[in-house]
Amino acid sequence: MPYVLGAGLLALALGAAVFTLYALLLRERFLGFAATTIVALPLGLVLRGRGRSGVEPSRREALVAVLVSWLLLPTLSAAPYVIDGGMSVLNAVFESMSGFTTTGATVLTDFSTFGKALFMWRALSQWVGGIGILVLFIAVFPQLAIAGRQLFFTEAPGPTEERLTPRLRHTAVAVLSVYSTLTLACAIGYRLAGMSVYDAVAHALTTLAAGGFSPNGLSFAGFQSSAMEWVAILFMFFAGANFALLYRAATGRPRDLLRDAELRTYTLILLTASGVLTLLLVGRYSPIDAIRHSLFQVASIVTSTGYASADFALWSLPAQMLLVILMFVGGCAGSASGGVKVMRWLVLAKGTTRELVRALHPRAVLPVRVGERTVPEEVVRAVAAFLTLYIGLFAVTTLVLVMLGADFVVAFTAAISCLGNVGPGLESIGPMASFADLHPISRGLLTFVMYAGRLEVVTVFVVFTPGWWRSPPKRTSVPRSSTRREDSERRMRGAES
Repeated sequence: MPYVLGAGLLALALGAAVFTLYALLLRERFLGFAATTIVALPLGLVLRGRGRSGVEPSRREALVAVLVSWLLLPTLSAAPYVIDGGMSVLNAVFESMSGFTTTGATVLTDFSTFGKALFMWRALSQWVGGIGILVLFIAVFPQLAIAGRQLFFTEAPGPTEERLTPRLRHTAVAVLSVYSTLTLACAIGYRLAGMSVYDAVAHALTTLAAGGFSPNGLSFAGFQSSAMEWVAILFMFFAGANFALLYRAATGRPRDLLRDAELRTYTLILLTASGVLTLLLVGRYSPIDAIRHSLFQVASIVTSTGYASADFALWSLPAQMLLVILMFVGGCAGSASGGVKVMRWLVLAKGTTRELVRALHPRAVLPVRVGERTVPEEVVRAVAAFLTLYIGLFAVTTLVLVMLGADFVVAFTAAISCLGNVGPGLESIGPMASFADLHPISRGLLTFVMYAGRLEVVTVFVVFTPGWWRSPPKRTSVPRSSTRREDSERRMRGAES
């Protein structure tokens, strides 16, 4: 674990150093970036020196590495918001956590207080969080090839654990290549649609991350460009799709796109919800504009991007309710999007149907199937546990926010927006507003909720189980020089025991 944390801190120090130079070139404030570098560099060197890269961690160690990384890096990355942006510590941590978790909720009220370097730092934090902090490190640092196995699957979003290639690092590189290629294509698309180079890069970083941070206080509504919105619609769709599936399609297996049940359902949800929303908006906009706003806003909410082409907090109540319902959906497993994920809803629907049939035929053997795949029973149980914790945390958060003085609609939408990493809510936290007016305790709670939502709840709440605090059994570390055969024999002996 120390090696992984050290590598993360060194990467953060390098990024902050680059942004220090960038801010100097722009003649903007740079002390916050410099402070991050000064703190992260020696701490990273110490931790990296005390760790070992050639040892595969236990499940417990992997959980700790993920949990601590997702707390430590966003916290240190908040320094530029405090020093250069003039934010309070609480607001800075909220903004930073919102960035890394790709939530997009903001406490920023005056966008003129941030310089270009700070807005780009904000956008880059979402891009890193969209692919996953540790997945990115595994792709970049070959030393983590062994230690990263548990880390990769602990952090990866969704109920599936799919490898693209036999070697883990190649898997991480494959995911990163898809993610980076789509980001570059998105930036080019925005530039051709009329954005400046700076805006095109900043928005591309947050589009593919399904994050939604924008240097423009009015989000996409501030550009008043239908061409930019169509580009965003396309790439938000890609951001919510399974990157593993996109990689297979790009490397010679395009038919997998049509065969994948989750992608088909995801597409159907987007089109159906957009059609319904179009009907609700026809009286407010022209038919063409209603279609565009519907597709944009549905894609933005389902994929948890959080962009806004208009202030939907001013739309009719049925239109707002539809968007709130979509906040519970999420994109595909293995994507950059937040939320429950379409795959989990499919497993839940199939499992519920099975239980209804079983009520009539108690002895029938009825496996849960999604598309051509049979879902293992442990996955069905994991989905049920996830949804129980997810809805429970959402309900408790809503209750606490109301007790702290928030209006029910604000509390309800803030809770699901932060838990699903969506971003905007309704009323005083709408797409053209911010979370700055919420009670300080509410902002602190929502910071934790964003953190729990990005790590998919179970990873966080396992710490609160009694078994977590029991002393783990002693384990023998696997030296880096072990041959593949020896490593395989050790794993087989461990499985037998």
